[in-house]
Amino acid sequence: MSFLDPRDIVAFPGGDNSSDTIFGDIHLNKTTLDHWNYTLYSNGTLSNGTVWCALAFAPYQPAAVLDNGTFVNVTWCWAPVKHIEARAGIGVGFAGIFGFALVCNVLSLAKHGKLYLPVEKRFYPIGRRWQWYWGSFTCACAMIALITGVDVDRYYMPELPLVLTSFFWYLMQIGTIALVWEAVRHWGSWMERQFIDPDPFLLRQDDRRSKVEFYLPLLAYLWMWLAFFLLIPRNWENVQFQRFPEQTESVARPSATDNRFKAAPFCQLVAWLLCVYSLWHSIKHYLARDRSIVHRATHLFSYAPWRFIIILPLALAVIVFQELVAWNFDWSPMKVKGSNVAIYVGGYVPSLLIVVIQSIFGYFNPNEDKELLRQRRVRERTLNQEMGLVNKPGWWRRLNSEGLPGESMRDIIARNVREVGGRKPTTQNPEQAVLDRNLDVEAAPANSVEMDAIQAEPLSSPVSARDLSGGRPQASVYAGGSDARREERTMEPVSGVSFPGQNEGPDAAARRHAELMMDGPIPAQPPPPYEERGRQVLPIGDARSTSERRSVSVNTETTLTNQPQQQIRSMLDI
Repeated sequence: MSFLDPRDIVAFPGGDNSSDTIFGDIHLNKTTLDHWNYTLYSNGTLSNGTVWCALAFAPYQPAAVLDNGTFVNVTWCWAPVKHIEARAGIGVGFAGIFGFALVCNVLSLAKHGKLYLPVEKRFYPIGRRWQWYWGSFTCACAMIALITGVDVDRYYMPELPLVLTSFFWYLMQIGTIALVWEAVRHWGSWMERQFIDPDPFLLRQDDRRSKVEFYLPLLAYLWMWLAFFLLIPRNWENVQFQRFPEQTESVARPSATDNRFKAAPFCQLVAWLLCVYSLWHSIKHYLARDRSIVHRATHLFSYAPWRFIIILPLALAVIVFQELVAWNFDWSPMKVKGSNVAIYVGGYVPSLLIVVIQSIFGYFNPNEDKELLRQRRVRERTLNQEMGLVNKPGWWRRLNSEGLPGESMRDIIARNVREVGGRKPTTQNPEQAVLDRNLDVEAAPANSVEMDAIQAEPLSSPVSARDLSGGRPQASVYAGGSDARREERTMEPVSGVSFPGQNEGPDAAARRHAELMMDGPIPAQPPPPYEERGRQVLPIGDARSTSERRSVSVNTETTLTNQPQQQIRSMLDI
């Protein structure tokens, strides 16, 4: 095999005869092993120069070998047969911490990503969530790298777990730099949003400031993508060739310290410098007001949040350690027997601290929309105090019939009717008030002149002006406690005389009920066509109803005194 050196070949243990060999207490046919070119190596493995490799020491030795060269009950070289060592134990602890940080990061995403204001074109919701996306990505990659690192210790021969832990460790490094960049960039966007909230036209959208803020994220992600393409797309198979010292020095070390690993940290360093410049740019335009030379040189440290003063040096430590492991293979996570102090203190602690600080920030800081609403209330209160305005108390809207939030016109009218009627104001059962009104109408006397209950008996005697004036209907007496209802009952006879025929018909009460229940004003109806139709004086013995005889309309040709009726041509004649 290519990963085994000929100098490590040892002779088969002696057996009962020349064609017998013993592995532990198991006897194997030495002739069959020689026929299939199986070789025993000093590291306790048995192979024939192909991809097949079996353990040859107790208790993992083969139970038997068949004539076709197949082993029975064999344990392959790439099996987790070792116990967990220090690297795996420390990795499990770090994986638990990263898992807790992932939960806190997701909670911060739910808290700060929620919207309480309409979406603005200049500040999309995705912008405030990117830092939490990258934080979740960093925690996930770190957990995968640490969990797979357990099998780095347990595997008898290094294989896939070492490749996975190295691959996701470098992804974690890239995610950490992206997390820091998004945190700094979004802080500048948040400062801009607060700066222009009182006046959206305070800043121009075509000046140098806006162009810098447009091109800066493109440059930052360009350098981070360059680092990604230098690190990730490569042949990771050579990293696992650390089965003996000579192989480690000849294959694994050159592969882990090539020029691409050495150039990638410089690309990340450029992205880190852009983070610092973005922070300085935001402070200059949205916070700093002193333009003196001394303050312009020091306001980066005076106005920068403590969060960035901590995480920016930690991000620089991530880049520096990544460059160090590209030159010193003994500190690299890609080495099986690497230094645990260097691997965890330099490789995982900076990223973990950055994620933890971000989670603490997300826990204590409020949602941006809520904070913006609070600032608006403070500004409104200050302006009202300057102008001498006092906000109306909570009971003002109810007493002035301004309605409740979400209350329709129908609900407002029903509530007012209940309050006028002397009942307790409530919005729990508005239909009951309508039913009570219908019962009052039905209980009215039969000879009343209610608009929806006009009744008359046919007459057998001639009709004259004296009969109409003497037979005037009497209004029913209302015994309730509502002044509005009493006034309505008083006005209905007058309206019945002035406008006869308005409430006649079986559907008059239903039409009146539908009009009262309408939400909003009654829709406008087109006027009736103008027709010059006349009526003659009723002859004696006519058996029409009293209401028809009593009706005196503008369309009749004669009056009660048998005089010609004046023809109305317009509303000015009335």
